Amino acid sequence: MSTPYAKLPAWADYGLIPLINLFVAFIVAGLVVLLIGENPFRAAAILVEGALGRGQAIAYTLYYATSFIFTGLAVAVAFHCGLFNIGGEGQAYVGGLGVALVCLAFDSILPWWLTFPIAIVGAAVFGAAWAFIPAYLQARRGSHIVITTIMFNFIAASLMVYLLVNVLKPAASQAPQTRTFLEGGQLPKLNFLFDAIGLTVRSSPFNVSFLLALLAAFLVWVLIWRTRLGYEIRTRGHSPKAARYAGVSETRIIIITMLVSGALAGMMALNPVMGDQNRLQIDFVTGAGFVGIAVALMGRSHPAGIVPAAILFGILYQGGAELAFEMPGISRDMIVIIQGLVILFAGALENMFRPSLQALFANIRPSSVGVEAKQGERA
Repeated sequence: MSTPYAKLPAWADYGLIPLINLFVAFIVAGLVVLLIGENPFRAAAILVEGALGRGQAIAYTLYYATSFIFTGLAVAVAFHCGLFNIGGEGQAYVGGLGVALVCLAFDSILPWWLTFPIAIVGAAVFGAAWAFIPAYLQARRGSHIVITTIMFNFIAASLMVYLLVNVLKPAASQAPQTRTFLEGGQLPKLNFLFDAIGLTVRSSPFNVSFLLALLAAFLVWVLIWRTRLGYEIRTRGHSPKAARYAGVSETRIIIITMLVSGALAGMMALNPVMGDQNRLQIDFVTGAGFVGIAVALMGRSHPAGIVPAAILFGILYQGGAELAFEMPGISRDMIVIIQGLVILFAGALENMFRPSLQALFANIRPSSVGVEAKQGERA
């Protein structure tokens, strides 16, 4: 006999269900492509080839994935505390300000490998500071974190426009951006890694912040699953009442969690600002804060799932650009639809297939889902 809410094995919960959701999302996306008169199989082949078919494409895919790893981790940390931080867009925007101020101050006197750690601190501090106010309002005033973080996205955008137009823009420039950073404010590229394995990369923005993103994923795993603070975060996320009973300060844990989340989102700015554009421009985040929500959902809020989920969305971004070029009937809006379908099935409809899988596992192997078979069934 199956139990409707029996727990699935970890490999099925964190691996099989996301793969099923992804597979169904792409089937539905294929039907949409078919409806507009294009061949879905050819479209899929172009998308994959455009994202993974050559060294240049892979480098761009990993460049996009770097930003999504940071924002996905930011959302995941908040998820574990029962908080829905959708302010990653604004926190990354303000984090870019921290990066730019460091680079503008030190790019002429320090090499990049000394400027980089200072810029990391600047990005993290500015991102965390922007997350602090919504965190405080949630913890002390009861303001809903979703509402306040949405509002702060718009405030961050307006603030950055003002600063770039009126404060940070060079006097002789018409473009709303800072001056180009000198060599001490530019991150080296990692294209040589592809050359070492025989793949040709003429030029790409893929840079050392990718290694920082992987390190951040590992440190988040350590924080959430190997520290006392992480245990308190997860306890509050599972049951705020139990956390209060255990003596965990709700105000403290909410604020600390949001500071960590905001810092991770702010560090996303290192990738485009210091690693690619080498200046601070308007709208450099380009939606990565919102993609991070989908990445966290797809990766089940675990760093081991967030990294491949971020690469998947990097594939969609890079492959989607190639697809729109090769098949004019499919615009960039179609790629947004595909991303939306992935989000739909990975998030809103995540439990669509879970009851069936639970019933299947409970019937085939009851012990794997914590269901004991009846004595008569064993005989």
